[in-house]
Amino acid sequence: QVQLVESGGGLVQAGGSLRLSCVASLAAGDTFSTYRMGWFRQAPGKEREFVAAISWSGGHTYYGDSIKGRFTIARDNAKNTVTLQMNSLKPEDTAVYYCRAGFSFWGQGTQVTVSS
Repeated sequence: QVQLVESGGGLVQAGGSLRLSCVASLAAGDTFSTYRMGWFRQAPGKEREFVAAISWSGGHTYYGDSIKGRFTIARDNAKNTVTLQMNSLKPEDTAVYYCRAGFSFWGQGTQVTVSS
């Protein structure tokens, strides 16, 4: 069982930046570094969308087409944390952002609102 808590969302003007964090709490004997971590987002009335993912070691990263070149995913296995640095934000980036561990565990989400 993995519990994920996101933070760092908020209201920002277009062109601004935000940094999201996701901290994982694990069951005894479980190890954060065994999980591929990902960020997804869901805007009102739309399906949940893949944003970014990172391999267990951090050596491989993957990005959705809509955010390539603007967002950066990173992880710190010593701190059970994955981050999403979001730059050059656009109004269309407005959504609830969710952290995912592996393919099964989701956080509660954090709201990001970008004003024009």
